[in-house]
Order: sequence, then structure tokens, then C-alpha cells
Amino acid sequence: MSYEIGILDQCPVMDKESPSEALQHSIHLAQTAESLGYKRFWVAEHHNMEQVASVSPEVFMSYLLAKTNSIEIGSGGVMIQHYSPYKVAENFHILANLAPHRVNVGIGKAPGGLHLSTKALQSGKMNDGADFEERLTILKKFLDHHVPVGHPLHGVQATPLPDEKLPIFLLGSSESSAKFATKLDAHFVFARFLNHSDDVLQKVTKLHQEHNSQRKLIVALAVLAAETEEKAKELAQSIKLYDITFADGKTLTVQSDTQVIALQDQTTDEFTVRERVVPVIAGTAEQVKKQLDTLHDQYNIDEFIFHTPLLDRQARTTSFQLLGEAYEYKQKLQQVT
Repeated sequence: MSYEIGILDQCPVMDKESPSEALQHSIHLAQTAESLGYKRFWVAEHHNMEQVASVSPEVFMSYLLAKTNSIEIGSGGVMIQHYSPYKVAENFHILANLAPHRVNVGIGKAPGGLHLSTKALQSGKMNDGADFEERLTILKKFLDHHVPVGHPLHGVQATPLPDEKLPIFLLGSSESSAKFATKLDAHFVFARFLNHSDDVLQKVTKLHQEHNSQRKLIVALAVLAAETEEKAKELAQSIKLYDITFADGKTLTVQSDTQVIALQDQTTDEFTVRERVVPVIAGTAEQVKKQLDTLHDQYNIDEFIFHTPLLDRQARTTSFQLLGEAYEYKQKLQQVT
């Protein structure tokens, strides 16, 4: 049994690059991924970060769909806590009408930024009291083209309705998120680059197999391929995460010391910082592929989506290229045998 691969791109702005140049690199990466047989290409939502150019997935997706032909394009993901589910459904329905069968609705729970950007996004917003799960539930009703009788929004549709009903890909890093994906009948994307617990992955896999076999289980991994194992592992050492814990117990994970400094400037709340090395699958493309094969066999994973938070443009591009070539070779070999 084979698996598919994809890319989660935050559209990083490298040193001495402009945001415009970074966006062009992401467009080229999506086109390269398509030529190598990647299944999907997703763009993230991050706000008020100079090192990230991807702030509005739906807008960027429309351009990527126009610049590619067959690869599925999605959000990784829209942070629905900031938006009207109805408006989100309208946006994706327009995209699905423009590019049928190629649009992925990825939804995330994180704020996608620090304190000030969250405040700005929600400034002037009418608070209906709905929490994340309530927002996601009504979004699914709009995407299913059916708001039931008795619901306060019955009778309204998120036009223009496409011929297809778009499924939701729920992004999460916990067993509780996986349970909600099951309840919602949504695909689940487990962020293993944030939570490397084998125990949680085992529970997520078991839950998926028992209750949600008609939907995909995708695992998002931090991966890095280079021409040599030594080079890959050397580069991987620079990839880190910073776990933030506030006095009230709330937590936040950021990906650079620059973002930690930005948080200090944006809040007066006390917090502690713990730096940790990201568990990156690093090596030659063949070595990485062998580890993916093992994970696939062990947990029956349908797809892997690659996340490479590396602030080295050439090394990052080379990694995706090598992995795509290794996967393309594997697919051809399976066809022959």
C-alpha cells in the first residue's frame, strides 16, 4: 500500500529577500512540486511576522491555482477563530468553482500570530460567543450545502455553490483534535513536527482506524534531505521551536528567537520560554524515504505533508526537490513491479 506526499509552505522571507521575492519562490516551489508528483501544496496563515509572507491563504491559493494545473492547493490552515464561517465557506466555494477538485479546506485552531495581530484581526468583530468547535461545525454545514431546519442560519447558502462538497482537513497536534475530526467526519492532519509523541500518534491512528476510515489520516512532519547525511543533520540542528508558557497557564509555540522578542514587545504578561530542537527526519532522500516507509507501515498513514522551517533558501528548495525525486522514483518502481 502506497502513500502520498505534500508540502506545507509558510512562504518564509529569507535574509536580504523582499516579501515579493519570497512569494515568487513559493509559486515556483508549487510548480516544481506538481512536476514531481506531490499530491498537494498548502500555504499557512501567519500574521505580523516579517519572516513570513503568507498571511491570507485563500488569496494566495487563488494565484497558485492559476499558476498550476493539477496539484491540489489548500490552506494549512485558515484560523477560523478570527472569521465568519460563512465568509470562509464563500471564499472556498469561489475557489472550487474556479478550479474544481483541486481545493483543500484546511482549518487550524492556533491564532496564527502573537497578541497584537490577534487583537487587530478581531478588532470591531461582533462576538457571537461561538467557540472553535461551534465555528467549525457550522462551516461544515455550509460546505455540505445543508444548514438544517431549526438552525438559526437555516435558509442561507454560501454561494456560488460548486458541484462538489468540499471536505475539511482539521489540523491538530492532540488526541482531542483527532476526536473532534472524527465527530465532524473530517480528514485529520496530525502536526508531528509540533508533537513528536509516539503515544499520541498511536492513539490518533487507532481512533482513525476505528471511527474514520473513510477520511484520510495525514501526518505533517519536519523533514530535511540533502546530498549527504552529514549535511542534512548539520542543517537540521538550526531548526528549533520555542515553547511559551504564560502565568495563567496558556501556551504558545513560536519558531524563532525573533518571534520571542516580538512577543516581549507586544505584551506585558509574564511568560517563560523553553527552547527545544525540532525532531527533524534528516538525511539523504533515500534515508528519509525509508523512515517514511517505516512510519507508513507501522501506523497505516495515508499521506505525509512536509514542513521544512529552514531559513536557507537553496537548502530548503533542494530538500523538497530531492524528496520529490525519490518519491517519483518509488512510484515508478511500484508501477513496474
